Amino acid sequence: MLLHLSTWPEVESYLQTSTGIIFPIGSTEQHGPTGLIGTDAICAEAIARGVGEVTGAMVAPTINVGMALHHTAFPGSMSLRPSTLIQVIRDYVTCLAKAGFTKFYFINGHGGNIATLKAAFSETYAHLEDLQIKNAQNVQCQIANWFMCSSVYKLAKELYGDQEGSHATPSEVAVTQYVYPEAIKQAYLDPNVASGHKIYSATDFRLRYPDGRMGSNPALATPEHGKQFYDLAVQELSQGYLEFVKVE
Repeated sequence: MLLHLSTWPEVESYLQTSTGIIFPIGSTEQHGPTGLIGTDAICAEAIARGVGEVTGAMVAPTINVGMALHHTAFPGSMSLRPSTLIQVIRDYVTCLAKAGFTKFYFINGHGGNIATLKAAFSETYAHLEDLQIKNAQNVQCQIANWFMCSSVYKLAKELYGDQEGSHATPSEVAVTQYVYPEAIKQAYLDPNVASGHKIYSATDFRLRYPDGRMGSNPALATPEHGKQFYDLAVQELSQGYLEFVKVE
């Protein structure tokens, strides 16, 4: 059930049986010479909708722009500052908490969002209590990183070994190829890909990772692999969501 394709009476009816909602969150950032700039949001949205279909959960509109400041030296990359993303999360959750939602399950497609999301949750809890919103003490937020699912991680290692890398990975590129096969890109990939450098500023990142990849070989990705990753993530996160909404 997609929030943006529902009417308010339908949402009101949904809240009679469940107070859980899934938020896909990703990023709009470079993913190497062959990865789509929307990769992180595409993956999170597709998997979140799959989880929604399996569990009957409401799925909120995707948060497409996340915290990706270190990628902004590459054309097309967009980012919110951590402080901005914190306010976005706080305001989104506050609006829905006023309506009666209490369980917010963030299916995340971007590692750079994790620290900011955790800070946003703490800010949100305090904000809701300051506003004295009814049932504020029952509001809970959880991050579910699809790429860190044990089944997904295991398959990625089996298929790609060390060539999975940590950014512009064949696993995430494969999911986008499954979702958008018409948008598959081809380009030369230098076999001497950079890896192992710490992340600092955007300018420094581009100097250390000149083509945007971090130890990965996305040329190994296929749409068939993407379907496998999608199915595994949907299965594991569906179970995770159902367990989350049961917790008091």
